[in-house]
Amino acid sequence: MTGVLQQLLLLVFPFAMAFAAATDLTTMKIPNLLSVGLCVAFLAMAPIAGLSGQQMLMHLLAGALMLFAGIALFAVGWMGGGDGKILAVASLWIGFDQLTPFLIFVSVAGGALALAILAYRRVPATALPLPGWALRLHTPGADIPYGIAIAAGALIVYPSTVWYAGLPA
Repeated sequence: MTGVLQQLLLLVFPFAMAFAAATDLTTMKIPNLLSVGLCVAFLAMAPIAGLSGQQMLMHLLAGALMLFAGIALFAVGWMGGGDGKILAVASLWIGFDQLTPFLIFVSVAGGALALAILAYRRVPATALPLPGWALRLHTPGADIPYGIAIAAGALIVYPSTVWYAGLPA
């Protein structure tokens, strides 16, 4: 595969994660089609990028493990369903090699996001001209769009993944 094509393929995941973060922020929803599309893109792109069958299987296992974790977190009310699905599909792309750093970055970004939203909620809403999604975010007790933290963690770790291993220098 040419270097230019490979570099273009590398943009699929970051753009999808940025879209997930933006839609979660503005709608508190992450489209199912995005999660499914990223799964299909992984399956199509992994052989093109040179991942072996064993590497693909390990990535699939990482995604499945995090899907079960996301289901458990959703069941106890600690995470939204879309967040759990995007966490799983991000883990599919990241794989076990970078899964621990990914989860650490997600946790740190999630904590920073929660603190930022709590600070934002202390500013009187009438002092700012806010669109509807920002007013919802300003509401005390409203959910936090954790897809932002998941996307941040994924984008930080992504350059360290197997996807970059074969890039020309």
